[in-house]
Amino acid sequence: MTVAAESPSAPAPAPGPAAVAVPGPASGPKSGPASGPGTGRAAVPPTAARVRSIGGSPVRDILAVTARPEVINFAGGLPAPELFDREGVAAAFRYALEETPAQALQYATTEGEPALRERLAARTTARGLPTTADDLLVTTGSQQALSLLATALLDPGDTVLVEAPCYLAALQVFGLAGARIVAVPGDADGPDPEVLADLVIRERPKLFYTVPTFQNPTGRTVPAGRRAAIAAVAARHGLWIVEDDPYGELRYDGERVPWIAAHPDARDRTVLLGSFSKVMAPGIRLGWLRAPAELRRACAVAKQAADLHTPTVNQLAAARYLAAFDLDAHVARVAGVYRDRRDAMLAGLADALPAGSVWTRPEGGMFLWVRLPESYDTTALLPRVVAQDVAYVPGAPFYAGEPDRSTLRLCFVTQTPQEIGEGLRRLRRGLTG
Repeated sequence: MTVAAESPSAPAPAPGPAAVAVPGPASGPKSGPASGPGTGRAAVPPTAARVRSIGGSPVRDILAVTARPEVINFAGGLPAPELFDREGVAAAFRYALEETPAQALQYATTEGEPALRERLAARTTARGLPTTADDLLVTTGSQQALSLLATALLDPGDTVLVEAPCYLAALQVFGLAGARIVAVPGDADGPDPEVLADLVIRERPKLFYTVPTFQNPTGRTVPAGRRAAIAAVAARHGLWIVEDDPYGELRYDGERVPWIAAHPDARDRTVLLGSFSKVMAPGIRLGWLRAPAELRRACAVAKQAADLHTPTVNQLAAARYLAAFDLDAHVARVAGVYRDRRDAMLAGLADALPAGSVWTRPEGGMFLWVRLPESYDTTALLPRVVAQDVAYVPGAPFYAGEPDRSTLRLCFVTQTPQEIGEGLRRLRRGLTG
């Protein structure tokens, strides 16, 4: 759903610098002995071309520039730290270390601790997708799950289909794998299934990556009918679906929409990714994937090569937390606070943005998506906005193809309603000059 801003018309911004200044590789003299012709020392080989071509995350670069405490930062996708269940998590870690120290501090199986997988399977089953512990692979954050899937499924030159716009770190993962990334156009309800089918026929991709619930960056949710149509495309044409669901439990309005993975057409060809980062704490780095057996085994082999296994103590602490505490009640408390913060941002956008702007009204998650009038370039404007001690993420990096440079992403969960109000006043000053 989009809403037109009702603020007074504002002049188009004056041209600005091409991008915010961000930290980069050191350009000064290198330490250590010199190498090169005449020195008797040969230069070491360069880093891999794929790393040089992909680069770092623009979001992380912006966070580094805006780390000053006076900056109201709508750029990061950071859960509100004051809402972490610090006492419950600490108690769970104490239990793991005091009651099962030999296990907690030892190597573990690559697939993950059985106690944790059993509880994750029960939670998944309760949400409409019958799952056993053996269906799951525990990962070091769901970001690692994406990397493992890229290793297991993609050869250099393979095609991957993604949403437009798309979760930025997924674009990094697929780019590092050497994939050819093609965007699937869509609308406020998500990717267009007919266009998806045409692209599958023409491009012959290995997989389609989607965040169908409270998407990053747009906050949109794909409705049930369109999910069924996407599943049907995968069944008809032979396609893996990677369904990433880090935000699904953070619902503020409306009814839960079943996973694509639960659709009969998609159960044998959908990988479902989950994470504790948004509902428990990102610092424990715990995620998981649910996949058909052959692909799951391939991911386990890739994980053995990556890190052997996810830290045992973190897994046992999470299993204890699920056994001794009510995670659903905790998530409900967090969602209540986040709902108020979302509403505070929505209430102030009309006054903060230029006339003709539109934005999403997400039913959950952490982000909303703004499109300014066409004359605005949010990347060029960012330094001027940061000078007002507020920040957003320009939309351009989220696109695999031609970007919409008038877009930007705002995170509404980290600041209080009062801070959000002040941040939007600063944003208006930065955008209007």
